[in-house]
Amino acid sequence: MLRKPAEGAAKAALFSPYSAWDQLPNAVLVVDYDHQMVVYANPMAEVSLDLSRKILEGLSIHDLFGHHPELIKMLDAVKIDQIEAQRQDLQLGPGPSRADHQPITAHMVVGALEDPNLVLMEWLPLDQQLQSERDARLLQQVEANKSLMRNLAHEIKNPLGGIRGAAQLLEYELPDRSLHEYTQVIIKESDRLQTLVDRLLAPHRKQHIDDYVNIHEVLERVRSLVLAEFPQGLTIKRNYDTSLPDLLGDKEALIQAVLNVVHNAAQALRNQIAEGTAVIELYTRVARNVTISKQRYKLALDLHVKDNGPGIPEEIKDKIFFPLVSGKEGGSGLGLTLAQTYVQQHFGFIGCSSVPGSTDFQMQMPFRMKSGDA
Repeated sequence: MLRKPAEGAAKAALFSPYSAWDQLPNAVLVVDYDHQMVVYANPMAEVSLDLSRKILEGLSIHDLFGHHPELIKMLDAVKIDQIEAQRQDLQLGPGPSRADHQPITAHMVVGALEDPNLVLMEWLPLDQQLQSERDARLLQQVEANKSLMRNLAHEIKNPLGGIRGAAQLLEYELPDRSLHEYTQVIIKESDRLQTLVDRLLAPHRKQHIDDYVNIHEVLERVRSLVLAEFPQGLTIKRNYDTSLPDLLGDKEALIQAVLNVVHNAAQALRNQIAEGTAVIELYTRVARNVTISKQRYKLALDLHVKDNGPGIPEEIKDKIFFPLVSGKEGGSGLGLTLAQTYVQQHFGFIGCSSVPGSTDFQMQMPFRMKSGDA
């Protein structure tokens, strides 16, 4: 929720230099009203506009957002009509300096500053706000489902052991060995269910997130495992930023999380693999000034697993991280649930966007340090 500049960011201007806005989660510009020129941009404005502060400071509103009568009206209302603040949902730009960028749909707040020549502009992209709210709801739903599955798994575990033990005793007592076929069915199915229960419980045991991990070593391990299973018809492209720092984490948990996502993509690409056109891309970059679960981080790993498959079926698109939800016949529906759990244990999040021909799983995890390394 944006605060009025007079109560929030604009109030800070009365008592603090511009640097006080560097830590704000919303994009902020300070504009010289007479020349309609940017004199200050905070880091989130750099991210939102995809331009550095050095370039932004000196550009005009028109350079950034093009001809925009509604925005000019907001500026005039604050400076000419002496209205403390104006707020409105707008589609911003792109202007000449951002001609190759997409417009930004945002909630814009324009407020007065102490200096009569300056105006503050603060905005939050609406798609980011909607995504944040959607992620929060999804996380609550997933946590509720995982809690239910954990409780159910515990309830199943004890009687399952009793069933298996009774089947073994029965097999020992049966005089007719031909009947052992039926006891073996009970024993093997009990073992299969025990494995499923163990998988439901395993990710909630404490992970060893106490060492630095090279994420590209993780990705190379995953790549070799998947290509060993699908040696023909599948290409796994590397698109790495090799300058990334190491990630504080549990290497085996990270391998399992990424493997579940990549393996899931490979299974969805079976038709393309048969045709020899299947492509999975492993993409890594650094993300700056990100907010994950309401916590702000200066740097985070931005990892994408992209494929050119048929896309996720519409009816399960919003449920893919729920336990036992699968788009594959015979799938357990646990792979993505476990991946999400492991990523969350690394203080990160995992999301997905999918249309026919393109699916993109995104994982973001902050670069943190051990307490003794700070």
